[in-house]
Amino acid sequence: MAEYYFMSQLPSLDGIDDHMSLPITEERFLELCHRFLGKKAQREMEKLSLMPPRVRENSGSALIETWNEGERNLRLALAKVRAEKMKKPFDIESKNISPELLKTVHTAVDMENPLEAEYFLNRHRLNFLESIRPMDIFSEESVFYYGLKLKLLSRMRRFDAEIGKALYKKNYDLIMNGERLEATK
Repeated sequence: MAEYYFMSQLPSLDGIDDHMSLPITEERFLELCHRFLGKKAQREMEKLSLMPPRVRENSGSALIETWNEGERNLRLALAKVRAEKMKKPFDIESKNISPELLKTVHTAVDMENPLEAEYFLNRHRLNFLESIRPMDIFSEESVFYYGLKLKLLSRMRRFDAEIGKALYKKNYDLIMNGERLEATK
């Protein structure tokens, strides 16, 4: 019952474009989660991430597990395509990456502007998240969906073109020099 009161007071995130300010902050959303959710759901919220662990961890949420698997596949496909482009070997640990996902990744990697590629990938992520959106809008799964969507939208608003160019060049130089990088937030 608490999810009903919780979800009914959250502002809608639907229809928000890349340039509109968000109607709620992640901090405020988490405050509300601690107020309305049980301990188990709060623990799930604390683990909610746009960058899932490399090794699959069990979650009490089907939505979170599906999101994590989809994001892991996207990151593996990105690594594979980028490695191919640089003619470097990359083993995707015998993952079965869909042709549609590979096509999306190829499109992003072929873009000249890294910021536009990030926006493109973010739209893919939002579409994927929408495809797993729970039918019951007053469930814990809907709270997790909302949290992920808020994180995605917040992430895109933190992008800065100049800082991004500098980091892109730094990371590109490190990769070309053969140093291993872990994905960063």
